[in-house]
Amino acid sequence: MHTVIKSVLVMVSLGVSTVLAAQNFGGKVDHTALTPISSIVAAPDKYLAKPVTVQGEIISVCSNKGCWMQLASDAAEQQFKIKVRDGDMVFPVSSKGKKAFATGQLVKTELDLESSREHLAEIAERNNTAFDAALVTKPIVLLQLMPTAVEISE
Repeated sequence: MHTVIKSVLVMVSLGVSTVLAAQNFGGKVDHTALTPISSIVAAPDKYLAKPVTVQGEIISVCSNKGCWMQLASDAAEQQFKIKVRDGDMVFPVSSKGKKAFATGQLVKTELDLESSREHLAEIAERNNTAFDAALVTKPIVLLQLMPTAVEISE
C-alpha cells in the first residue's frame, strides 16, 4: 500500500513540476494550428489570413525590453522572429535554449533594395560580422509572427 501511495505521489509531483515548468504569455496557444516554420517561409502568403502556431528552440531574445525572440526553424540555417509591441509581453532573456510555441498573425514586410541593405547592415553590425552592401542585389522580405499567445518550456 505504501509503495502505491509513494508511486502516486511521485507521479503527481512530476506532473506538477511539468506544469510549473511552462511559462505562458498572453492567451492560450493553439496547438491544433501548429505549422512548420519552413512551410511558412516557403509560402508565406498562404498563412497571412489566419492565425498560425509555430514552435522552435529559442536562439536569441531581445535583451533591452524582451519584445522579440528568434526561433530555430525545423529547416537548417533558418530562423523565425516572434515580435510583440514593447510591453505587451516580456520574454525573459533566460529563455534562450528553451522550447517555445507561439500562436499569432504572420506579418510580411517587403523592403526595397536600400532598406534591405540597411537592415542587413544593422544585423551584421549587431553580430560583429563583415558586410558588403554591394553584394545585396535584390530586396528582401521579412517574416515575423505577432503573437497573441506564447508558451515557453524547458
